[in-house]
Amino acid sequence: QVQLLESGGGLVQPGGSLRLSCVLSGSIFSPSVMGWYRQAPGQHLELVASISSAGGTNYADSVKGRFTISRDNHTVYLQMNSVNPDDTAVYLCYAYLPKKDSATNLRYWGPGTQVTVSS
Repeated sequence: QVQLLESGGGLVQPGGSLRLSCVLSGSIFSPSVMGWYRQAPGQHLELVASISSAGGTNYADSVKGRFTISRDNHTVYLQMNSVNPDDTAVYLCYAYLPKKDSATNLRYWGPGTQVTVSS
């Protein structure tokens, strides 16, 4: 059974740093894409960063230069530096994996981890 589980969230002061981790279990396949969404209260889901199996990355403009996404096989990380209160959100890990008996991929989600930036 495929499972994604985030860790590393918590309370951090403005200007501080956090490192989020997300571990994929239950699959022998390496995800084609892994990444992070976030959702602040009353807001829509926002794609924060993604990384492909080839190492290509994409970042939201709001986090460029501050956040770094990386991956190691079945784990994806989000290094968050110089955080500000606008980064406060539930951060959700996702991964695309092959769909059974199909050439397409299916997106899986973790339950999310809360990041709160406050002094």
